[in-house]
Amino acid sequence: MSYIPREEIFRDGDSLYKVTLIAARRAIELSNGAKRLIETDSKKFSTIALQEISQGKISYKIKVQD
Repeated sequence: MSYIPREEIFRDGDSLYKVTLIAARRAIELSNGAKRLIETDSKKFSTIALQEISQGKISYKIKVQD
């Protein structure tokens, strides 16, 4: 797995838990055939997902349940 500095992944006070869930969901999407949002030589879906997060290509919304 390639090295991605924590400062690039955890912007805006994101928690480790949130980033882990987002990266896992994105890695599943990539393994199911979703198009990559970045150019990379990596073939590992988890690495690609973390690189997309660090480059700001992935965003998320928190759903509030009533």
